[in-house]
Amino acid sequence: MSTLPTPPTLDLEVEGMTCASCVRRVETALGKVPGVAQASVNLATRRAHVTLSAEGADPGALVAAVEKRGYQARLISRESPAAGGEAEEDAVAGRRFLLALALTLPVFLIEMGGHLIPALHHAIHSRIDPQWLAWAEFALATAVLAGPGRTFFTRGFRALRHLGPDMNTLVALGAGSAWLYSTLVTVAPALFPDTARHLYFEAAAVVATLILLGRWLEARARGRAGSAIRHLIGLQPRTAWARRDGDWIELQIDALAVGDEVRVRPGEKIPVDGAVLEGESWVDESMITGEPMPVARRAGDRLIGGTLNTQGSLVMRATQVGADTVLAHIIRLVEQTQGAKLPIQRLVDRVTGWFVPAVMVLAVLAFLGWLLWGPEPRLTHALIAGVAVLIIACPCAMGLATPISIMVATGRAAGLGIVFRQGDALQRLRNVRVAAFDKTGTLTVGRPALSDAQPLDGSLDCPTLLAAVASVQSASEHPIAHALLDAARTESLPLSPVEGFEALTGAGVRGRVDGHDWLLGNEPLMRNSGVPVEAGVTARIQALAGQGKTVFLAARDGRLAGILGVADSLRPGAREAIDRLHALGLKTALITGDHTAAAQAVAGELGIDIVHAQTLPEHKAEILRGLQRDAGTLAFVGDGINDAPALATADVGIAIGQGTDVAIESADVVLMNEDLNSVARAIALSRLTLRNIGQNLFWAFAYNAALIPVAAGALYPFTGLQLSPMLGAAAMALSSVFVVINALRLKWLPLENQHG
Repeated sequence: MSTLPTPPTLDLEVEGMTCASCVRRVETALGKVPGVAQASVNLATRRAHVTLSAEGADPGALVAAVEKRGYQARLISRESPAAGGEAEEDAVAGRRFLLALALTLPVFLIEMGGHLIPALHHAIHSRIDPQWLAWAEFALATAVLAGPGRTFFTRGFRALRHLGPDMNTLVALGAGSAWLYSTLVTVAPALFPDTARHLYFEAAAVVATLILLGRWLEARARGRAGSAIRHLIGLQPRTAWARRDGDWIELQIDALAVGDEVRVRPGEKIPVDGAVLEGESWVDESMITGEPMPVARRAGDRLIGGTLNTQGSLVMRATQVGADTVLAHIIRLVEQTQGAKLPIQRLVDRVTGWFVPAVMVLAVLAFLGWLLWGPEPRLTHALIAGVAVLIIACPCAMGLATPISIMVATGRAAGLGIVFRQGDALQRLRNVRVAAFDKTGTLTVGRPALSDAQPLDGSLDCPTLLAAVASVQSASEHPIAHALLDAARTESLPLSPVEGFEALTGAGVRGRVDGHDWLLGNEPLMRNSGVPVEAGVTARIQALAGQGKTVFLAARDGRLAGILGVADSLRPGAREAIDRLHALGLKTALITGDHTAAAQAVAGELGIDIVHAQTLPEHKAEILRGLQRDAGTLAFVGDGINDAPALATADVGIAIGQGTDVAIESADVVLMNEDLNSVARAIALSRLTLRNIGQNLFWAFAYNAALIPVAAGALYPFTGLQLSPMLGAAAMALSSVFVVINALRLKWLPLENQHG
């Protein structure tokens, strides 16, 4: 949006992060590398987005800084975006859990089975010596902790060594304390009084197994949350038929270059971006735009890589390949947005940065409190309380609460043809109170056609007037110029060369044709240029503008020569889109350079609340600032090409575009499908997402606030019960799974009736 150069950035894939404390630690490590301006780490996507300062930073130094903190890092290249290793992560987590489960079940049956089934207890203890059972439990629990649970200790103590304890540290200290205490009781029972000779091997093994189960479920759910990226990457075909020396040969997609001629047969995907050279077909672009109906494509029309050729055979010329295609752009944008950190998440990260050390202090206090003042057996009570606090307070759910919701929401948005360029736009959209629209090319289709041509000079007839103004406009790229040229071609009128052409921004054009000086533009331009406009002409202008037409005047050699009207049809669904915004509680505004009567006609037909007409481009930003002062947070919807100042001024800039580079670079949000209803969908999705994040954060923080005192033994004086570390592990694992499952609801929750 800004004209300032975009600072260079790098992305890293980071492995080994398990909680919000890990995020904080990796961000701190990256931030200390020389040349790093800012680092943002996302737990759900396992990615670090690094913004570099002017002098830049060595990528190797970034990787080394992360690895020094005990994590693995890999630089993600622009050409090969991260495809996500969710499937492999899911498989590894599943294997670890199943192995731990197989080793833990016998321990659980030996210790806990007797409480559930007394006959089982008698059968086991009547046949096997209790000391041998203790050694069997020791062997199995040790295998669990040293095998599938080894990562808790390797990562946990490494983090502790770097003075940055994390979730793994809590689990390692909790399960490790239970294992160590039980081992000492098994090896040297004489060290403990009879009342304290309890074994907690089953607690250590079950805690590790339950947390491994939670990680497996979390990995599976996170894989589903990241399905949007995998779907987009899956749209890219692997091979294409290209012309080489007159023959068609099948090549890997990476071998294609700009300018190559490529053949696309019916049922094949368009391999890269390009333009049709030969043939006609219907192309299904729904995977990019979200629009279900195929569109006709013929010679000269643009093709988007990844879309599906449904019928005819096409020959196309490649215009963008590899990382420059629209699909590659979208993949990068979705990845960046999924890895973005909303303002609310930064606050969460600051809190959780201190959370783990605070939990460790609480666990020590709980242990000492029970050891000094608790009932007998004090050591047993103290151990249970300390371990339970360590286990139950792992901040996994806190770290996942925000990023997993963003991940799901942006994936759903991409499927609807809505691409977020800025991650925090997802949060800002929730507070939008006014949606302001440009007219031409936004509320209208942007392809105006000549509707009226009225000569005002007796020496001119309609064909002569039209030929002259079309000749002047032949040097312009404005949509109205195209309408005049199309009308002249339809009438087969000859055009003359134009001399001294000048575009008058927001007002009109001037030029010399066949020895006459022509001035084309609106009524204020005529008056400011000294061309008299009679009252009768003004009345005609108002009559045409009242019909929703754009009206301009033509003057020849300083005298009015004609009135011309251009009509641009409204976009399909424009009225429905405005109604949906009103249903969301928003006010709507129209800001256009068109005549007041034309603007009022369009606003009246669509039900728009506020109208600002005859607005010069440089004044749009000023009007938007006034609306922001009066009504609050504002979104501006434009075509993403000539509305850059307005898009930059708005709190959220929304570009209606077909994936062009200019549209993608000019706004916070890009609507790939050009469907105005997507504005309301984006706002509704934002409100749903922030509500979902609020639910996740409440669950994560309320869970810890409520259960840490319970784990410390706050209920024991009233109930005589202490929270088992095993139950704490189950609750901790389920809290993370709950957060992920709650976020997944964003995939199918309705987008209607989402009032702010």
